[in-house]
Amino acid sequence: MEEQQSPRAAGRRGPPWHQEGPPPFVRRWVQGPDDEDRRGPRLPWLSTAALTVFVLVGSHFAEHSQTGRAPLDAFAHVLLVASCAVLLIRLRHPVVAVFAASAAAMVYLGAGYPYGPVFLPVMVGCFTAVIAGHRRQAWGAIAMLWLGHLLVAHWLYRWLPPSGDSAAPWGQEVGIAAWAVAIAAVAELVRVRREQWARERAGRAAAAKRRADEERLRIARELHDVLAHSISVINVQAGVGLALLDSDPEQARTALTTIKSASKEALGEVRQVLETLRAPGEAPRSPAPGLDRLPELVEQAAGAGLTVETTTTGKGEALPPGTDLAAFRIVQEALTNVVRHSAARTARVAVGYESGALLLRIDDDGPPSGGDAGGSGNGLIGMRERAAALGGTIDAGPVAGGGFRVTARLPLAAHPKETP
Repeated sequence: MEEQQSPRAAGRRGPPWHQEGPPPFVRRWVQGPDDEDRRGPRLPWLSTAALTVFVLVGSHFAEHSQTGRAPLDAFAHVLLVASCAVLLIRLRHPVVAVFAASAAAMVYLGAGYPYGPVFLPVMVGCFTAVIAGHRRQAWGAIAMLWLGHLLVAHWLYRWLPPSGDSAAPWGQEVGIAAWAVAIAAVAELVRVRREQWARERAGRAAAAKRRADEERLRIARELHDVLAHSISVINVQAGVGLALLDSDPEQARTALTTIKSASKEALGEVRQVLETLRAPGEAPRSPAPGLDRLPELVEQAAGAGLTVETTTTGKGEALPPGTDLAAFRIVQEALTNVVRHSAARTARVAVGYESGALLLRIDDDGPPSGGDAGGSGNGLIGMRERAAALGGTIDAGPVAGGGFRVTARLPLAAHPKETP
């Protein structure tokens, strides 16, 4: 059998999350929700509670370090808690969360309370909205807060607490704008990286599906070739045995012996295919068939009443395992088709070794039998798939005189010779 694909983890380099995505502690932010979250994101209670505590404690420290601002009262605490509590819905409704946090921060600043961590909930809401794909809404919420602060700090401060307040310096507005742009820019970078990881995951999934499809087709070809050849021989010999059971018991016994041998061979090869399915990645216990078993094909064909003449030209050499197996299966399927579809009792198999290529030619003199052969019609398709997988070609069709010819050309990749 052909060797299985090596494990995907073999030969990897770099951090373990380089191919599989970000570390678990940032996966929710930069890679997106997992399967459970896609069904319905959980409320982020822990992170929201931690942020609320930090904002409340930090605002009290800011109150003691800033003179001339309104003291924190019950309304201030309500605004601070509300700006954080709304982040509980940021995974399900990021736009609502970022606008609500911005509105609470704007009211807080309009009431004259001290500057401080009140901007952190807006940062978190903006970050979540951008990586969720709501870029314009996130930028709009930031712009709303900044414009609201401009109005409060440079115009409405005369009518808002605290009393006797003066206009804020314009340099402060530049700093706030730079802060907003920095937060949005970081969120954009994370969003881009998240999309890149999503494309990589989709690529790996597509590659895995492609490998699975290729393996499925390979096994289907193996089972088809093994069973089609052996069952064709069994079918022919069963007909012979039934026809001669009464008139020539000894010949019927010979037919039954051939059936037993062919069925044993088929069971062995089917078992070999199934072993590779039960233990993927392990080497098969028995070697894959190759052209060295061509005499067995000739003997099996003889048991079905078909005489096969074989010729070899060129200097024989050790073939790569995949090429050797494909050559064996092509000859096997071609002879099976002769038994099934041709009235000829003689076939010719020519194997030619050329520079960089292996040539196979299987001829029969026909004519077509015209009966129901019971085949699936996938024999020629399977042969072409095997040849194409190696970069080779298959030509099959009738020839003058009523016969049929299959010609295969399989390239031989350069492989180093063993040194003594």
